[in-house]
Amino acid sequence: MRRPLSHMGRRRKLRELMGAIKDKASQSKAAILCKLNTNTLSSSSSLHLTLLRATTHDPFTPPNPKSLAALLSFGLSSRATASSAVESLMDRLQTTHDSAVALKCLLAVHHVIKYGSFILQDQLSVYPAGGGRNYLNLSNFRDDSTPVAWELSSWVRWYAQYIENLLLTSRLLGFFVGSNSCIVEKDKEEERVSALLNANLVRETESLVSLLEGICKRPESLGLGENRLVIEVLGLVGEDQISAMNEISVRVNEFDERLNCLSFGDSIELLGALKRSEDCEGRLLAVPNVKNDLVEGFWGLIREMKTKVGKEKDSNNKLMATMRVERESFSESARFGDLVLRPSDSVRFSSGRLAVNAFHLSTIQSCVLDEITQL
Repeated sequence: MRRPLSHMGRRRKLRELMGAIKDKASQSKAAILCKLNTNTLSSSSSLHLTLLRATTHDPFTPPNPKSLAALLSFGLSSRATASSAVESLMDRLQTTHDSAVALKCLLAVHHVIKYGSFILQDQLSVYPAGGGRNYLNLSNFRDDSTPVAWELSSWVRWYAQYIENLLLTSRLLGFFVGSNSCIVEKDKEEERVSALLNANLVRETESLVSLLEGICKRPESLGLGENRLVIEVLGLVGEDQISAMNEISVRVNEFDERLNCLSFGDSIELLGALKRSEDCEGRLLAVPNVKNDLVEGFWGLIREMKTKVGKEKDSNNKLMATMRVERESFSESARFGDLVLRPSDSVRFSSGRLAVNAFHLSTIQSCVLDEITQL
């Protein structure tokens, strides 16, 4: 004998039924307008219908792949059409109060990042003109209509923050992290990275690490463990996670080539980024079809580099103390006061590999001054 639904169960069923009716009515209206209108109006109505089909109110089912593909197809024509598609998607995201619709809108944005055409991605990258953190303005999103909607709200807030961080990191790197259409050949990427100044290389590494940290902050699934919509979101984020780890590896290997020419400040910042990255171990997503030895290799690389940078920092600390004592003794002689090189001074070239640390110049200078004073 079937047990009667509780009050909360009836409320959830009623909400799902109302959402389905609303989707059907909205899509039917958009379909009628699409048939009646022509030219520009028809294109606008078609976009609206496609967007409605991709962002329904069903809190358990991810967007239909055909609907997402149809949405991405608006980036295959003119820049104006692509701009309208991005604007319409963002407008639906900003105006909805339904957690399922908001989460599907964010999922559609993620699909633009990962699978969209260059024009569509370009329009997304400049939206809005100011950019910045929390520009999606969903940090206070709440949908308390049902327990499921309330729980999905936490996923909307987290996913919005993650997408913002992904866009900021992509702007810094000059390409969309994890995008299938922006995959850079490994040799070319290593060549680009090798041309970066130390400070820029540290900044990119820190931004990529922040992506991993963002993934670690995902909500607890609780009752949504089997929710296919949430599983779809985590699938895309997991692919980004692997891309971010690969990009970090490229930069860590480059730092290995530059250990002897990192400034004290760069060493401190790099060590901090490596420690933050190491703190993510065991808290990231378990991505299917990724070999464990590849993941273990990444963490091994992080630990090894952290040890090397720590030793280099300690060495620089000792050298700095030695140079301070030598400068104090040299300052007693006014003849040689102007020859003393400060630890903050350095010689920089266009390539970070050729940066010459002031400590090493100071060591050479000290030897020369010793020879002079002995004459």
